[in-house]
Amino acid sequence: MTADQSEPGFRCGYIAIVGRPNVGKSTLMNVMIGAKVSITSRKAQTTRHRITGIQTSEHAQFIYVDTPGFQTRHNNPLNRNLNRTVTDTLTASDVILFVVEAGTFGPADQQVLDLIPKEVPCILVLNKADRAKDKKTLMPFAQEVAARYPFAAIVPVSAKQRFQMQELQDEIEKRLPENAPIFDADDITDRSEKFLAAEIVREKVFRFVGEELPYTSTVLIEKFEQEGNLRRVFAAILVERDSHKAMLIGQKGARLKEISTQARLDMEKLFGGPVYLEIWVKVKSGWADNEARLRAYGYE
Repeated sequence: MTADQSEPGFRCGYIAIVGRPNVGKSTLMNVMIGAKVSITSRKAQTTRHRITGIQTSEHAQFIYVDTPGFQTRHNNPLNRNLNRTVTDTLTASDVILFVVEAGTFGPADQQVLDLIPKEVPCILVLNKADRAKDKKTLMPFAQEVAARYPFAAIVPVSAKQRFQMQELQDEIEKRLPENAPIFDADDITDRSEKFLAAEIVREKVFRFVGEELPYTSTVLIEKFEQEGNLRRVFAAILVERDSHKAMLIGQKGARLKEISTQARLDMEKLFGGPVYLEIWVKVKSGWADNEARLRAYGYE
């Protein structure tokens, strides 16, 4: 099926996935589309861009938009940029998934909820429902959150365990507008392979040094070439200080080698072919506080 061919009654629309940091938004989207296009990590602020994931069924096309977790701690240009991405996505969506961690609702969750426009159908997604020690507490918790907003539906899920994913998709489909598909049926994202390569490297940075490295680090792809089925990727990890650079490289380069190996394996799986990957670490102080550099590094 292509964008100009669809059956009568076909549904298609944009679904914004929002919530505070670390509630599982990226994992949820990856599971819904059946591919890893949005990076995941325990470190807050892993997602920094508006990431689109596409899933097409016989009767509908779901265009999921994973957003950064709404930031309240650091009021710098980077975080203002991330929060602007969240608010812009909300107003342009057909359906909103408000994701909270089952059993936990705090001020950061409320700040995101306050941003949600009343005119867009919003589904409350209680993620990590499998972790609830007493399942009997889920219903009272859901009712407590539901009292704060007129949700269109409430669905407890576990993205990691694939629990109730179909039920969630069914609730979304009911609320999508009747439209022809926008993307081809086999598309899974509108992001380029170059962009995805940078995100994969950044995920590995957070996974291997997330506890030690400040959030002000990013990845640039300086060169991306394709020769037949082989992709050659040359990436630079930007950090704030020389001490961060040493931390990333590790003793005798061991940590950087592990980051590179794991990133290459993920790229090969996603791109479906061999990847040659080279990574450098560069010091660029103050990039997260510089609007011009943020734009140059691809922040919208």
